[in-house]
Amino acid sequence: MDTDNNRESDRMLRLVWRHRLGEEAGRRGPRKKWSVDEVVDAAIEDADAAGTAGVEAVSMRKIAEKLHTSAASLYTYIPGRDELLGLMVDQVTGRAELPVFDGPATSATVVVERLRELSRVAWEEIHRHPWLLSAQRHRPLIGPNVSERYEWQLAALDGCGLDDVAMDHTVALVESHAVASAAASVNARELARTSGQSDVEWWQANEPVLSQVMRGDEFPVSGRVGSAVGERYQAVTDPDAVYRYGLEVILDGVRARLAGSGGADGV
Repeated sequence: MDTDNNRESDRMLRLVWRHRLGEEAGRRGPRKKWSVDEVVDAAIEDADAAGTAGVEAVSMRKIAEKLHTSAASLYTYIPGRDELLGLMVDQVTGRAELPVFDGPATSATVVVERLRELSRVAWEEIHRHPWLLSAQRHRPLIGPNVSERYEWQLAALDGCGLDDVAMDHTVALVESHAVASAAASVNARELARTSGQSDVEWWQANEPVLSQVMRGDEFPVSGRVGSAVGERYQAVTDPDAVYRYGLEVILDGVRARLAGSGGADGV
């Protein structure tokens, strides 16, 4: 067992839960000029301003310059950059306004509407803070705001008839779809911004070449489908439309699963 890693993990957990646990015992020194919250807020501000490159824009040196202090002094607040990113994720998670769900989910209609809210919160959050896409970890830092979000998500389904594991998986499915779809949307907007060319303009510029290399008789199905999509959206695709379609497919599956579970009724 790696006791050094365990000690570091314990320190990090104490840091993210600092408002409930208090300052780590035994730490001495001059009174700090900034709070941990203020350091993390400064990092979030920099990341938001940098858009999709947000995480790359975050550095202890830049934050120190912004706060008119030294990078070395920041390490007395936060152990390192990885820990800073974890604190940023938890802190920004606590900023979202979460709708209040009244009572258990006793019907499929209630479940579906609540899942729409879960999806909306995740979709909008990624658009507000695109850097979250590269700051997430497979094994997340379990902070107070992340924990409260998970509690809120599960409470949305509590009482619907799904077992606990199915509730967890349903939340994960809805959230992962929203995040992946939001990533496609954010990247499409960023590409249009950096290229200075909209999808319509790109299509118009490249249509002559595409019409030569993608003849209808060689790609009959994709040619037909691609033309239909292009005519509807004036683009190769529409990430927002794909997101909405995918969410409806997921919700259809949830309705079917609820009907088979004998739990929430279909009203």
